[in-house]
Amino acid sequence: MSKLIQLNLDFMGKRRWAFALSLLLVVISLGSLVAQQLKFGLDFTGGTLVELTYEQAPSLDQVRNRLEQAGYEDIVVQHFGTERDVMVRLNQGFTADVGQEVRDVLAQDTPNVHLQRAEFVGSQVGDELKEQGGIGMLVALAGVMLYVAFRFQYKFALGAVLSLAHDVIILLGVFSLFQLDFDLTVLAAVLAVIGYSLNDTIVVYDRIRENFRMTREGGPADLINLSINQTLSRTTITSLTTLMVLVALFLFGGEMIHNFALALIIGIGVGTYSSIYVAGTLLLRLNLQRQDMMLPVKEGAEDDGRP
Repeated sequence: MSKLIQLNLDFMGKRRWAFALSLLLVVISLGSLVAQQLKFGLDFTGGTLVELTYEQAPSLDQVRNRLEQAGYEDIVVQHFGTERDVMVRLNQGFTADVGQEVRDVLAQDTPNVHLQRAEFVGSQVGDELKEQGGIGMLVALAGVMLYVAFRFQYKFALGAVLSLAHDVIILLGVFSLFQLDFDLTVLAAVLAVIGYSLNDTIVVYDRIRENFRMTREGGPADLINLSINQTLSRTTITSLTTLMVLVALFLFGGEMIHNFALALIIGIGVGTYSSIYVAGTLLLRLNLQRQDMMLPVKEGAEDDGRP
């Protein structure tokens, strides 16, 4: 079936503007990460745990609002066990009276609330795990570079890793700039964004490689532009359908996955942008040429550039 619409948008014609925007966002993000760093949640910092039991299932939003009105900050409120059991995590040091103080605040709305226990809990992510996670991330990026260099060409490997770094830095920069809680759910979202963005970039790079080998007309910028247009429908449809689910989770999923959904929304938005603009622009900056895509010529065969 012939295509009804053949897109011919000049993405690479705007690459300098896109590159300047990306550079600005990366600089702002790095500046924020250095100046005020990330606002780590209780999973990273530890805090105080208070468990309470109600005679009737309470509204978690009401519990959270009452504690915030009383001056408590960076709190996590969730059910454990039954819907009448509520766990409150506070980003503060433990004191002997903290459990009773929390119970007294909540009893202003619901008198029949009972304190079960209050204790200090350490961080779920210790310094050793942070260090090992960082090393694991570097090893994973090195593996990505080796795979892409072997599967495509070393300039594609550099482009893919730099695109990933671009996406992750901007995502972390947003959380740092606006001081949003960074917990284990957000860390999981960052890892998911890395996989999503890499997959998108590989799809675009695969089409670029094929067009460099098969298409005789046009320079590198023209062929990259052609490849992006050919994969644009796949990129946008995948991103939009994913974003529809994430927006629903953000709006109706509750407080516990609010930042998780937000991180994925930001990451997929930035990842889609980088697949269209950043990945191709980096190849031009790395001076990708048609000769880089030529396959070795077998003895006695004519070199026509075809696979």
